[in-house]
Amino acid sequence: MNQVGVDLETSLGYLLKEASSALRAAMEEVLRPLGMNVTRYSCLELLAQRPGLSNSELARGAFVTRQSMNVLLQALEREGYVTRPAEAPVGKVLPTRLTPRGRRSLEKATVAVRSVEVRMLAGMTETEQSGAFRILQSMIHSLRDGDGDGGA
Repeated sequence: MNQVGVDLETSLGYLLKEASSALRAAMEEVLRPLGMNVTRYSCLELLAQRPGLSNSELARGAFVTRQSMNVLLQALEREGYVTRPAEAPVGKVLPTRLTPRGRRSLEKATVAVRSVEVRMLAGMTETEQSGAFRILQSMIHSLRDGDGDGGA
């Protein structure tokens, strides 16, 4: 009998999705006591590293829709974690920046998230970690920038 579909036991894509799901669950678990979730953390981390990002840029970086990011930014602004100008300085983009409260909250969340990453990598040598990093970057590059010919 011929196999139909993907063999989940040997599918690298399925294994990557399972790893992604396990990572997200572990991150949610350590962020929840801090009043955060992965999307909120991602947004704050992006703003710390790239101040002034637009709603669209933040949405892409956090892997959510622009609408979801807009709702999150409104909440973060109400809670005092970010600031946005009332009017766009140029065009329609409202650049978002972290407030001191946002930075303090992010510092705690970063420690929690880093502990998850350390736990995830605990069974790997530095060489294996570097290799995994390069392999994952290569996969992302192939999927985003590849010509789609399957290497032929």
